Amino acid sequence: MIGLLQRVSEAAVRVDGGIIGEIGPGLLVLIGVQKDDNEQRADRLMQRLLGYRVFPDGAGRMNRSLQDIGGGLLLVPQFTLPADTHKGTRPGFSTAAPPEQGRCLFHYLLEQAVIRHAPVAAGRFGADMQVSLVNDGPVTFWLET
Repeated sequence: MIGLLQRVSEAAVRVDGGIIGEIGPGLLVLIGVQKDDNEQRADRLMQRLLGYRVFPDGAGRMNRSLQDIGGGLLLVPQFTLPADTHKGTRPGFSTAAPPEQGRCLFHYLLEQAVIRHAPVAAGRFGADMQVSLVNDGPVTFWLET
């Protein structure tokens, strides 16, 4: 499972012109599900997202986690993240999970987020979404389980 996390001062996701999820300071995480992913990998990714130290402490060093600051978490399904881009000029999606598996694992991850943290917001699996954000730093990391 892949999580492309971005530290943000604000972020929102829209579907059909309406905001379906938004946060203030926190993390926007694009989520990619691969064929061999399962609930254990989703649990590990959630643990890392909540505990990854990307927020500044009093000295300006990245020593604080999302849980430490009580920031928002916006999860957005992104089926293109697991694309194979090693050759050619067109991505391949043979490593991506089939849609139903991807949907189930994204929703499982979202449920775990709601249980473990607040506030949590999310994009909509399979929807055409417009995501806006103000990347703080910029700070962006690729996490994979």
